[in-house]
Amino acid sequence: MSSKVFSTDSLLILAQWLAAAFVLVIIGLVVSVGIMYVVDRTQNRHTIRHNYPVIGRFRYMFERMGEFMRQYFFAMDREEMPFNRAQRSWVYRAAKNADRNVAFGSTRDLSRTGTIIFSNAPYPPMAEQATSPEPITIGPYCETPYSPVSYFHISGMSYGALSPVAVKSLSQGAAKAGCWLNTGEGGLSPYHLMGHCDIVFQMGTAKFGVRDKEGRLDEDRLAELGRHDNVKMFEIKLSQGAKPGKGGILPGIKVNSEIARIRGIVEGEDAISPNRHPEISNNEELLDFIEKVRKITGKPTGFKFVMGDPSWIDELIDCILTRGEEAAPDFITLDSADGGTGAAPQPLMDYVGLRVTESLPILIDKLTEAGLHERVRVIVSGKMITPADVAWAIAIGADFVTSARGFMFSLGCIQAMQCNKNTCPTGVTTDDPKLMRGLDPENKSVRAANYHKYMEYGVNIIAHSCGVTDPRRLNRRHARVIKPDGESISLAERYPLPPARRR
Repeated sequence: MSSKVFSTDSLLILAQWLAAAFVLVIIGLVVSVGIMYVVDRTQNRHTIRHNYPVIGRFRYMFERMGEFMRQYFFAMDREEMPFNRAQRSWVYRAAKNADRNVAFGSTRDLSRTGTIIFSNAPYPPMAEQATSPEPITIGPYCETPYSPVSYFHISGMSYGALSPVAVKSLSQGAAKAGCWLNTGEGGLSPYHLMGHCDIVFQMGTAKFGVRDKEGRLDEDRLAELGRHDNVKMFEIKLSQGAKPGKGGILPGIKVNSEIARIRGIVEGEDAISPNRHPEISNNEELLDFIEKVRKITGKPTGFKFVMGDPSWIDELIDCILTRGEEAAPDFITLDSADGGTGAAPQPLMDYVGLRVTESLPILIDKLTEAGLHERVRVIVSGKMITPADVAWAIAIGADFVTSARGFMFSLGCIQAMQCNKNTCPTGVTTDDPKLMRGLDPENKSVRAANYHKYMEYGVNIIAHSCGVTDPRRLNRRHARVIKPDGESISLAERYPLPPARRR
């Protein structure tokens, strides 16, 4: 009997101890969750953790698990669109100044048609032979030409499409990096100026920021911007990669009072830009408008477009040559037709326009043949977020490369595809105060500058491997492209530069 009592008492005591331990564990978990919540809410280093306390911590665990489990549960490194994990990971590591090396071989399909590879030299230059890029002058006939040194810059992203803290981060990051920041078509906001960086003012078809009440060009406001020391160039946007043939779209949910004031529109209403500038319906009017803006501002002026029918470039060049090279645009920004940061109808994003892999060689060749490439500088944009992308563009003949989404990734963008819904979880493309609070410009501006720094460092590595001391010396002989038969061909053979025509 006593043994049964002892056994029962022991079990009862054990159960009480287990119950007490369970309660302590629960209390410990509650306290731990509370502490993590406070820590996450009060830190600004990690946006996801700030905006989604505690739960956001699982993201890092899943990312870590994905390195080992993705072959069973996730897409492979090179499968996702519009940017795959390998591309995004490189940007993240560069922005955080983390290890950018990989091991055990490339996951890139090197036999796929169109794949670019670079031709390494047998005797590459030593590291001490590296040279700094020489500045390139844009707008030699302007009152105030612009001569940037860097070949990599921040592409057009409007305040309104981007949050104020994101624009401030990019402005400060551009100043640290020594590159320019394009305003996008939403006008010049105070946040663009907070870093005191170089600014390229983009004029969209709705003339946001330089329009009167009827939507026409306000020449006084344009002249005022031209006198601003930080504003270095003016870019007239004809079309962009996300929606060739259609104007910009900013949903009314994102048009707050400040955005409405900067753009000169009505608060809360959708901001839909016309599909073209009313003043520009042919090549003559395009050159007239460029000259008008250049004369009013005294700054280099060019245009941005997505190439459709390449014969249009021939017609434009003929018009330029008839007038004289002084009438030429100071630069042309060529965008790729496979999407961008802006929201757009899917038929336009998926099916209209040429990608830069086809259009850039065409543009460079036609300008070279006309003897205008030194006069008309070429800026190219469109999904070029890694050093190999930029090195390819320079080798083809581009003077400058710009990126929008690459710098968005550097700020913490996770490709959530929420850009037009005001629900961006990282605070990059929203004006929701709760979501913006986790994006700290002091921290993110450093990451944007790091991304720029290691982008140029990566391009330098490729250039040195190819046997040149300066990336600007890369040319088509230094790169090859995979043909449908699996063999490669030099870009110099695939796209031979034409001789300059006699004038």
